[in-house]
This record gives sequence, structure tokens and C-alpha cells, in this order.
Amino acid sequence: MSNPETAPPPRSRLSLAILSVIGLLLIVGLLALGTWQVKRHYWKLDLIARVEERIHAAPVPPPSRSDWANVGAARDEYRRVQARGHFLHDKETLVYAATELGAGYWVMTPLALGDGPTVLVNRGFVPTERRAPATRSPGQVSGETEVIGLMRMDEPEGSLLRSNKPQEERWYSRDVGAIAAARGLPDVAPYFVDADATPNPGGLPVGGLTRVVFSKNHLVYAITWYCLAAMVGGMMIPVWRSGRSHAEG
Repeated sequence: MSNPETAPPPRSRLSLAILSVIGLLLIVGLLALGTWQVKRHYWKLDLIARVEERIHAAPVPPPSRSDWANVGAARDEYRRVQARGHFLHDKETLVYAATELGAGYWVMTPLALGDGPTVLVNRGFVPTERRAPATRSPGQVSGETEVIGLMRMDEPEGSLLRSNKPQEERWYSRDVGAIAAARGLPDVAPYFVDADATPNPGGLPVGGLTRVVFSKNHLVYAITWYCLAAMVGGMMIPVWRSGRSHAEG
């Protein structure tokens, strides 16, 4: 039988009120996070549907210079485009790549369009031992060329863990602005194009390796937040019961 003199004192009304407020704020916050993840889930499904429609649509001309200011991921990412121009092979840039074909490089080549501006084209993948243009000379096509591919957004430095080192010709991201500056290219579009799988002479570069993958973990996160809210609610029940008993006492 417990000794009344050694029993812990009942919580004060102030401490119960503070605990209750903290508990309610946690529950509301966790429920809000869960609801936000549910909304993100449906937004992601809509995005996937729009991208699927884009990549299978008939190709359209890429955004013109007058429309560059409006280019953005929501409107343009993975849009299928078609452009004609001349490749500037002497200004190509090799960007490190890890693909299903192994480690190597993306061949980023400027395409001078007929109406003046230039678009960077990711012509595709080459293995490390074929990085030198001389080892894949048949693929250095000349004359007017048609390119069909998917629009991709700029990858400015800082978006990846490793920084580009233009002075050392070490490129880890497809940073359009930095590549244009390093190659002395004026009037370059603020996006690049991933070429499709149309074979190049000699087999290199290998195009059509764009990975269109979206994570769909939002429902898992939502359930996690809702469960945490329920756990906090369960932990608060004894507190609220204690407060009720204290009030009745």
C-alpha cells in the first residue's frame, strides 16, 4: 500500500495545460504533414500522366528565343522536340555518366539551328575508352542534321555533390550556362535535348537512354505522419485523464 506522503504530487493545472497545448500542436502538425503528402501523391500521379503523354506525343519545334524566358520544368520537361541544324563537334563537352551500359560520358554537342540560336544536344553515351572523338569518327556527322529527343532542364552547378571543373575538363552535371561559357557559345537555349535512340553512324554515341523515373513514396510518408499523430494522441490520453481527475478532485 503506497504511502500518501511519498506519492508524487498531482500535476498543476499550468503544466497540464502546457502539455495539452504541445500535444495538440504536434497532432495538428503531423496530420497536416500527412495531408500534404496525400496531396503530393495526387500531384505526382498527374505529373506522371502528363509526362507519359509528352514523351509519346509527336515531336514539336523546341521553344524559340522569344519563349526562352517561359521555359520551365512544369511546362517543358520531357517534351518531345524536333530540331534541325549543324553540329559543332569541335565544341563538344563530355559529362561523366553512370548508365545501364556502364560508366562513361554523355556527349554534349552544340546544334547550331538554322534561325540563329544554338541548342545543346546530349547525343548519348560513350564508354570511357571511346571518349576521344577520333575513336568514334563515323558518329561525328556533318551537314544539316535532324535531332529528335526530349527536352531537359538545365543542371546548374550545385545540384549535384561533385562540382564541375571546366579548367580541367571535368564535368559532372549538364550545366548549360557553364558549358556555353567554357566553349564560347553565344545565344544558347536555357535547356538541352536528350537525343532519342536513332542510331548514329558507327554506333556511337548511344542515344535514347533518358530515364523517366519518379519516386512515388508519398502515401508511405502520409501513413507514417498519420501513425505518428495517432501515437502522440495515445500518449496524451493519460495526461488528459490525469487533468480530468485533478479537476474532479
